[in-house]
Amino acid sequence: MLTDAQCRNATCPPEKKRARFTDAAGMYLEVSPAGSKRWFLKYSAAGVEKRLALGSYPGVSLTAARKAREAAKLNKSEGRDPVQVRKVEKLKAITADADTFKVTALEWYEMKLSSWSSHYAIREKRNLEKDLFPHFGARRIGDIEPIELLAAVRQVEERGALDVAHRVLTTAGQVWRYAVATGRAQRDVSADIKGALKPHHGKHFAAITDPVKLGELIRVIRGYQGGPIVRAALQLAPLLFQRPGELRAAAWAEFDLDAALWTIPAARMKRRVEGKKNGDPHLVPLPTQAVEILRKLHPITGHSKLCFYGERSHDRPISDNTLRAALLTLGYGPDKQSVHGFRATARTMLAEIHDIDPLVIEAQLAHAVKDSNGRSYNRTTYLQHRANMMQLWADYLDKLAKGADVIQFKAA
Repeated sequence: MLTDAQCRNATCPPEKKRARFTDAAGMYLEVSPAGSKRWFLKYSAAGVEKRLALGSYPGVSLTAARKAREAAKLNKSEGRDPVQVRKVEKLKAITADADTFKVTALEWYEMKLSSWSSHYAIREKRNLEKDLFPHFGARRIGDIEPIELLAAVRQVEERGALDVAHRVLTTAGQVWRYAVATGRAQRDVSADIKGALKPHHGKHFAAITDPVKLGELIRVIRGYQGGPIVRAALQLAPLLFQRPGELRAAAWAEFDLDAALWTIPAARMKRRVEGKKNGDPHLVPLPTQAVEILRKLHPITGHSKLCFYGERSHDRPISDNTLRAALLTLGYGPDKQSVHGFRATARTMLAEIHDIDPLVIEAQLAHAVKDSNGRSYNRTTYLQHRANMMQLWADYLDKLAKGADVIQFKAA
């Protein structure tokens, strides 16, 4: 075994690349011709010889090197590769000064940001800044207990925002899982409290599915006495049953009225960022009734990029609230029929009354569904089927508005 004096006096002859001075149990001091001295531990793992650097002498003394050797041997006896353990320790050391909840959360947020839509990014940032940072932003994330997170989320519940409370917990869980992955926490504590929150049942958009009542609604829509832009949008909403935001922001360049086709760019669809950037556009076949409404509207707004621009600016579409307010003036509040609810109205009645293939309906709704082989549908498929369906639907709404040919739901 080596002595401290031997370590101090150890040298390497100039003609050699290095000299090794053995201590015990695989540890040795390696000396270079230039005079540098480093401790190494030689060991085998899975039949492969490896070596672990234990530091430089005299910064790491003989006694300290032996302690490091014993720690490495303990790891090996417990089935852990000492070299791998050292790598993990170094990675943890890198983040040792950046392990607060806030720093961890912001790092996670920046990493995910490019894959989110702007709406989703705003919501996640709000969850952090409003409901999580004030409670433990400056705390080490590995020290935060489940009961502390529960207390923070329950304050959101107490505001009556049950849906927000569940979203805040989801956000917290993603931050904790990132903390585990980066060595800042041992486990995801959010998993411990999922069952402690009040259940939240999401609200469905109000939608009329009774043929007689739908006929009454179509009649009052057609009798709407407001401006022509809102009237046109209101008439198209049940005819085309696309998402309200996609309809409101429709541009004239998206329509080919001669071909009776509306092409909604991927960037305007409700999709993830990748889908918005590289996805296919959504094709909406137009029934003759919709083409007629748009042709009548064109002399009014055709000079603008937008079909349905607002009163204050021709460069901005009518607001979210415009169509809701129009329905309200007609006696249809959010508890009776919502603009978004026209999608559920069409989906239900086309399937139950007209026996339309659900895949065709879902394709028209731009929902990500899979066919019988488990493949995601192509948004350009079923186009002729959808064109036939859209004309059937428009003709059916005409009949309901006239109060004729009402087909009731089939008996269960």
